[in-house]
Amino acid sequence: MTSIERIAEKVRDGGRVTSEEALSLSSRASIHLLGDLADRLRARLHPEGVVSYIVDRNINYTNICISGCRFCAFFAAPGDSRGYVLSREELARKIDETLALGGNQILLQGGLHPDLPLPFYEDMLSFMKEKGVHCHAFSPPEIVHFARLSGLSIREVLKRLIAAGLDSIPGGGAEILVDRVREAIAPRKATTAEWLSVMETAHELGLRTTATMMFGHVETQEERIEHMMAIRDLQDRTNGFTAFIPWPFQPRNTYIPVHPATAQEYLKVLSLSRIVIDNVPNIQASWVTQGPKIAQIALFFGANDFGSTMIEENVVAATGVSHRLSEEEIRRTIETAGFRPSRRTMDYRLLNGNT
Repeated sequence: MTSIERIAEKVRDGGRVTSEEALSLSSRASIHLLGDLADRLRARLHPEGVVSYIVDRNINYTNICISGCRFCAFFAAPGDSRGYVLSREELARKIDETLALGGNQILLQGGLHPDLPLPFYEDMLSFMKEKGVHCHAFSPPEIVHFARLSGLSIREVLKRLIAAGLDSIPGGGAEILVDRVREAIAPRKATTAEWLSVMETAHELGLRTTATMMFGHVETQEERIEHMMAIRDLQDRTNGFTAFIPWPFQPRNTYIPVHPATAQEYLKVLSLSRIVIDNVPNIQASWVTQGPKIAQIALFFGANDFGSTMIEENVVAATGVSHRLSEEEIRRTIETAGFRPSRRTMDYRLLNGNT
């Protein structure tokens, strides 16, 4: 029996892979083996055959940002004529449209604006809660930015945001949780330790969060594994992550000259995520970057969630990638793959009447 066969047998028996074993799978296992192992784990965790999704809208309250990430095609530097801060009237219109379409959540994120004080964000949350939506808001780099500007600790900032209406935190801004990579592509953004600290503190305060990984730029296979292990280790301590979402970097209109990851590479990373991060219950397919057909195949490579209807999405669209799916199309895509679709909430409670 080869070493890859021994690792595969260990996974089939419910064992947890080490970093070294994960790297061996990443570099030497076939896509078919990875898919088979990930699909077994998916079926073990979700034997009911349901694939979930959420109806929500991704609202970017500002594109003005001092981070200057090399991978971002969306931001505007302070003083740029393209910069904006969303008005309350426009925010209300977007929320009302979302509610009219049956949405129950707003995913709220923005650039690291140099001049907006913490009360601006507190007031925005309070305004949104009056509309009756779940506020899934402010990725860890934003929280770190708020703390730096206000002179408060991360815990103090989170407590104030929770009091204002923050319900959960999206896992954006993780990119690759290795400081060598972060210094190369986003040197003015939160460090690995800061990103993890925000999430650990949020979990301690009772917030549920997601985690992401943007791959396919300057990172190595070892660094991808290091990222997955960081998420797994934190989940062991807190059990606060509801889902993991790996998605491939989209290089158009950015300052990182690489070819986009192939569908095969995406499926390999997705399946490896399911194998390695065995304690995060849900793995999300990225139809926004991959399109519906590859996302459908992802349901056989470890994914059990189809993400969001994305009534609005701006950051990926700024790279020239513009896949769009209605709720009806998402449900049909899931059904034709042989699964039952169900709407869900952020914490993966399935909504009655939608299965």
